[in-house]
Amino acid sequence: MYSFNNDYSEGAHPQIIEALIKTNMEQTAGYSEDYHTENAVTLIKKHIRQDNVAVHILTGGTQVNLTAIAAFLRPHQAAICVSSAHINVHETGAIEATGHKVLSVNTQDGKITPTLIKNVLDEHTDEHMVQPKLVYISDSTELGTIYRKSELEAISNFCKQNNLLLFLDGARLGSALCSTENDLTLEDIARLVDAFYIGGTKNGALFGEALVICKDSLKEDFRYFIKQKGGLLAKGRLLAIQFEELFRENLFFDVATHANKMAIQIKNALLENGFSFVTDSSTNQQFPILPNSLIEKLSKKYLFSINSAIDETTSSIRLVTSWATDETKVREFIEDLA
Repeated sequence: MYSFNNDYSEGAHPQIIEALIKTNMEQTAGYSEDYHTENAVTLIKKHIRQDNVAVHILTGGTQVNLTAIAAFLRPHQAAICVSSAHINVHETGAIEATGHKVLSVNTQDGKITPTLIKNVLDEHTDEHMVQPKLVYISDSTELGTIYRKSELEAISNFCKQNNLLLFLDGARLGSALCSTENDLTLEDIARLVDAFYIGGTKNGALFGEALVICKDSLKEDFRYFIKQKGGLLAKGRLLAIQFEELFRENLFFDVATHANKMAIQIKNALLENGFSFVTDSSTNQQFPILPNSLIEKLSKKYLFSINSAIDETTSSIRLVTSWATDETKVREFIEDLA
């Protein structure tokens, strides 16, 4: 069985493993106060071309989301997101467990718009309801789509005009930035949002997400929040070394480009065979609609997840490629499909 089920099945890029082995016997300070963390933060700031940010490296996406949102919001405030958002579907109520309501809106493509945000604001009018305060988006989204610069600028401007915080989940930011349809840069994102994170777990690292806080008022005491939520790793250098390797040169972008390339090969083969998709994704997640009989045959040889039932005879599946996806296995999948 070959897996197209997720982008974290494999361990880590060999370059990262080599760096971890090479530094294994070093003695460093704990809790991300070591020189590897300092260097990783410097490299990230260099890539986003902004020094006036706070960078914290945590272990996983859910941990970053709940820690950041709980820190950024006052007790009566809530987060706005699309219905397919990770915080709304796949985090076991982590945000609600911190005392903050998640207000979701329905979309077909996994992306939010100023109009959808305004609808939520219009529905929450006084102190008898939670106060919408933070807008949560993902790039790429849970449906593989990406935000164009004009879209993110429109959301950013709306949030500023309405005194809302804008937080971007970047678990698959590498795939979004390396999409052939992308026109955003890390520098753009740092300029347009109040906080975002750069995903390592789903882009070649063993684990780790680098949270970048851009808005000054959100930076104060953030390490206290990390510690309280169990995220201040004693061996913090293990997180930092991975981001050193990802951003020392172009590894972060190289591995994401490979994952996208593999996914687009599969997408093109499906299109050539006449199949349609739930969304038009240019990233490493693809959601084709296939006959259930074909899904059953493919599942005997490949791992993937069922996204949703379309009708009695067809369903959409999710195919995910990674930094380590073997191109020969992609060609084999395409041949089996045919």
